[in-house]
Formats: sequence, C-alpha cells, structure tokens
Amino acid sequence: MSDAPDEPTDPQDAIDAASAARATGRDPRVQEHTAGDDQEGIPFVGAGPGDPRLLTVAGRDLLAEADLVVHAGSLVNSELLDEYCADAETVSSIGKDLEELIPLMRDAYEAGQNVVRLHSGDPAVYGAALEQMDALEHEGVPTYIVPGVTSAFAAAATLRTQLTLNGAADHVAFTRPQGKTLDPEDDHIAEFVEMGDVTTCIYLGTHAVAETMDRLVDEGIDPETPVAVVYHASWPDEDVLTGTVADIGAAIEDAGYRASAMVVIGDAVGAGDYERSYLYGGWANRGEDDSDTSADEEAGAD
Repeated sequence: MSDAPDEPTDPQDAIDAASAARATGRDPRVQEHTAGDDQEGIPFVGAGPGDPRLLTVAGRDLLAEADLVVHAGSLVNSELLDEYCADAETVSSIGKDLEELIPLMRDAYEAGQNVVRLHSGDPAVYGAALEQMDALEHEGVPTYIVPGVTSAFAAAATLRTQLTLNGAADHVAFTRPQGKTLDPEDDHIAEFVEMGDVTTCIYLGTHAVAETMDRLVDEGIDPETPVAVVYHASWPDEDVLTGTVADIGAAIEDAGYRASAMVVIGDAVGAGDYERSYLYGGWANRGEDDSDTSADEEAGAD
C-alpha cells in the first residue's frame, strides 16, 4: 500500500503499478489474514446470488455497520438492500466508471465512514473487483475481499444436483461467451463441453444463448447434450428452463430472458447415470464393513 498522492492517480496507472508490484513479490497480508478475518479498509463483499438469506454472516455484519454501501445496482436484490442496508447510504455503481467510483469510496473512507463495496454473487467471479481494489490501494486505502455465493452454486441447488458427479462430471468450468468483451478465439465453451466430463457454467451470456448453442452444434457438439438455464437463481421470480443444446436457445428466446441467467451444460444437469463415490464405501473405511462405520467416519473426519 502506498501513501496517498496529492492528486488522484489515473486508475489505469494504478492497475499497471499493482501488476508490476505483484510480479516482484507477494502482498504480506496474504500471510497475515484469512478470508474470514476482520481487516482494515474497504471490504469487497459478495452479496450472493439474490436471496438475502444467502448472504454470508460476515457480509451481513459488515453491512450492518456500514455508512456507505456502493452496490451493483439491479444485480443485487433490493430486498437485501432493504433488510441489511437500512441505516446506510446506498449508491449504485451502474453507469459509473472508475474515475467516479474511486474518489467516492476513497473520500468517504478517509472521512471516517465505514464503506462497503457490494458485488453480486462472489467478487472473484466476473466481478471486476481487483481493478477497483488496485486503484484504491494506490491512493492509500486498504481493501479486502469477503467471499459470496456465486450464481452457479445457487443454480445447482435449485436443480437439486452437484456440479461435480462421480463418473459423470469430474470438472467445472466457469466461462462466458464471445462478444464485446471476449474475442472469438478466447471463447472455449465448445472445448469444455467436448471434454464430456465437464460441467460448463456460462456467466454473462443470457442474451447469446441461442447463438452459443448454434456454434456448439457447428463445432460438432452432440445436440442432445443436456442444458439448464436458471433465471434469477434464488430470487422470488426464479425460473428454470431445461432442454438440450439443440432446443434451449429457442426456449430462452420464447421466455424473453436477456440477462441474469446461469446456463449450465453437461450430464450433471439431470443428475442421471452417475457412479457411487468412494466416500462412504469400503475404501473410506479402510476395508471395514459399511455397517461398522463410526459416526466420525460418517461425518468425514480423518
């Protein structure tokens, strides 16, 4: 963390400086704090997928003490803001660039206010949090992340399945489709799906589901590959559409959804034809009969 300069630093200069510093050494706070610690500075809190009850306890406590909450606009459920931010000033970050957001948070923090930056889901997944943190740190304002529940996990809960299933899905890919911010050569969705044992979770792609599915078919993906689309996972208006690579595009266009949906592709969607794990079998019990399994072993203790 550097001393605050006399004049605000250009955010891009701050990002470049932070990147250069990471190349030469690790931030000492990595050794000093764990993710659950109370820390000095502005916390970047994951609001979770939507339902206020899916906010973490740490996030709830920080919001209760906040004087200013800068939040991700309509991506954060207004019920959460009403329930946990009633005593704070709330400001939407939608439509504001770094040049506006950084001085807003910095000035409030330096004036002695408790400032919380509230991101939807988890700040570490498509949250664009690090660039804000780097810019604030460059101006002498410490920051840290408080994890949240990402929408892929809420979607899996709604679908009553796991993203990983023994013998069906051994890997998970968090990705997004090509578009304004991702060049076609950096779109790897077809590669993930083609592997067969990957559950592919597509963020920020509701508007492009039909186009993405057409590309998958063109690239040789089995049209009958299962797909689920969970709109507003955990919100009161949550909706679930299920189908295949061949037909899910038409289904979501008919529903009229253009944003805020999680697309999940792979065999884990239907939770069918998976294999029993080793966790509760003879392997876990060192060959003992399953009936002799102790309570500690059932709980997964070493």
